[in-house]
Amino acid sequence: MTEARQSTDEGLVRSMGIWPLGANIVNMVIGAGIFTLPGIVASLLGPAAILAYLVCAGVVALVFLCFAEAGSRVTRSGGAYAYIEEAFGPFAGFVASTLLWLGWSVLSDAAIAVAMVETLAIGFPLLDTPMVRAGFLVLLFGLLGLINIAGLKSGVKLFVFNTIAKLIPLVLLAAVGLFVVNFDNLAIDYWPTIEDFGVAALILFFAFAGAETALSPSGEIVNPSKTIPRGLLLGISGIFILYVALQTVAQGTLGPALADNSEAPLVETARVVLGDWGASLLLIGGVISIFGTLSGDVLTTPRVIFAAARDGLLPGALARVHPKYRTPHVAILFYVVVGCAFALSGTFRQLAVVASGSILLVYLGVSLAVIRLRRRDGNPGPGEFRIPGGATVPVLSSVVVVWLLSQMTAGEAIGLGALLAFAVAVYLAGLVYRRKWG
Repeated sequence: MTEARQSTDEGLVRSMGIWPLGANIVNMVIGAGIFTLPGIVASLLGPAAILAYLVCAGVVALVFLCFAEAGSRVTRSGGAYAYIEEAFGPFAGFVASTLLWLGWSVLSDAAIAVAMVETLAIGFPLLDTPMVRAGFLVLLFGLLGLINIAGLKSGVKLFVFNTIAKLIPLVLLAAVGLFVVNFDNLAIDYWPTIEDFGVAALILFFAFAGAETALSPSGEIVNPSKTIPRGLLLGISGIFILYVALQTVAQGTLGPALADNSEAPLVETARVVLGDWGASLLLIGGVISIFGTLSGDVLTTPRVIFAAARDGLLPGALARVHPKYRTPHVAILFYVVVGCAFALSGTFRQLAVVASGSILLVYLGVSLAVIRLRRRDGNPGPGEFRIPGGATVPVLSSVVVVWLLSQMTAGEAIGLGALLAFAVAVYLAGLVYRRKWG
């Protein structure tokens, strides 16, 4: 049997190599955040905003070195959930899975839906009206729910189309914009405080998160001990280069005005660099990218909820299958209702911060899982990836993640704490139910 068609104990086939994994990481990470965040970060740090990308890149590098080692040792499907569950048991795994589907997927979808409305409002100012905005969000989530309940298999087509639609305008803007940058606008005339850097990095982290989702099909990756580290390096490096180029172009062309544009800074940058047609291209590309990301999440994440309900970890009603369309219709309906509710109740920044906090807790769990697996099972064996420097990287990763989490406001921390309490309560309720009636 060739390496490209390795079978697994899960009944899956290992067929995903380095380039497909790297491309999938790029697609999963580059979403709505980069269309909105350059202005928000500039409003906090001014010309020093570019340094926040370096902070995030450093954190991401540390975290995904931990993912690379854990992924080379725990090769079954599940990604971060599987690594944490393997190291710390089913309770920690359940909390991690809840943080992934609710804290990250639902809240990030709500955040990018808000970003989608704000982007569209540039061309359709009526969407700034509260009632019209609310109606649009309800219609958007309702449409996505109905499409997926009806069983429309658009996942693969949306994956390809979404990747092309988001990358072409962004790469074009970065490539052309670098030739028209006013370098005087990049001069750092004051140094923000460490606290300002922390707040900005926490918000910006929203644009870097998501690569862990691409590792969920670990059971279908060829030679994961080598492919996962190399695929992560390829994907994250490409993302970092593109992000830094876009922030440089936006700051270099708009200057101080960038800090005043927190709704669609790249659209305005494209207007300056490429003209009105460029702004239209970015606007269309951004909306398509956001819609594609939402569609993909509504297609895939309810299946996680369905599986958890089927395994008795969530209410059994969420495991029902539509008698005609054979889709997990209750789980899909639940997902879109919760996502829409959050979109109606929050702003992009608030939702993005709590979503970032959720995924940072998962990253903390993976970093600690590396330490736990080494202490329990020894160092990685032959053919498995091993982080150099002993426990330095996972410990440093954990410390930096905790520092970023400490930058949350009291309200944001309360929201994240409520999410954790919900996960614990659901797990304990499930235990009681199974012991009493299971």
